[in-house]
Amino acid sequence: MYQLTNGMTQGDVPKIVVIFPTKNEEATIEHVIRTAKKSHYDPGVIVIDAYSSDRTVIIAHDIGARVIEQGNRMFPAKGIAMKKGIKEAISSNASIALFLDADIKNLTPEWIDKLIDGCINCDMVRGYYQRHSRDAPVTKLIAKPMISAFFPELSHFEQPLSGEVCARTEVWKRLLNQNPPDGWGIDVWFLIEAAMAGYQIKEIFLGTKEHTSFEDYREDVGKLAKMAEQVEFTIIKEAIKYGRIDLHKDVKT
Repeated sequence: MYQLTNGMTQGDVPKIVVIFPTKNEEATIEHVIRTAKKSHYDPGVIVIDAYSSDRTVIIAHDIGARVIEQGNRMFPAKGIAMKKGIKEAISSNASIALFLDADIKNLTPEWIDKLIDGCINCDMVRGYYQRHSRDAPVTKLIAKPMISAFFPELSHFEQPLSGEVCARTEVWKRLLNQNPPDGWGIDVWFLIEAAMAGYQIKEIFLGTKEHTSFEDYREDVGKLAKMAEQVEFTIIKEAIKYGRIDLHKDVKT
């Protein structure tokens, strides 16, 4: 038996699955899968693919990941992919499921170990990190200001749209039953719904994040308009659901 980062021994290790939602990630998919497999927790790896037209699926399959089509050709559909991933985690009897973005160039096993370590004694753990000053415009201009207005108790979260999220499978199962959105709004939806359900949530600093998708919108953040729209309306719907919509009156204009 070897010693794990949180003092647990191999015999105590819960069953872990790492889930990568993907679409055309051939440039990074081998790196992220091999990195995940190097975790002390020896996780299973599931790829939920949105009908990639490149070699993502071939590469993922060849290096031992379980590859599953998301089951709906709607895109963007991160929510559909995550919901499919949760169902697969439940069916595989995993005790903890960790979602990671598939386009991370500098992913390390330590990221995975830290997130899982944190989840041993917590309901949900979310990663946050340093990013390029021009990165994360939807987080900076939409998600954080709107959360501060409607859910001020959550305004301390640095990355409400984090793609690096770990939770116990029973938590994911309960959230899945609350009808999550299909699109980009699902990340902030999970944060709000988990908090409203009384789950313990914490963020863990993971260092610097370098990801290939930043290059797609580095010179034109207008390419993120659909994401911004979906995140915005998700937060509005949550504010209405929880009777927070009138809190906007306290925002100075």
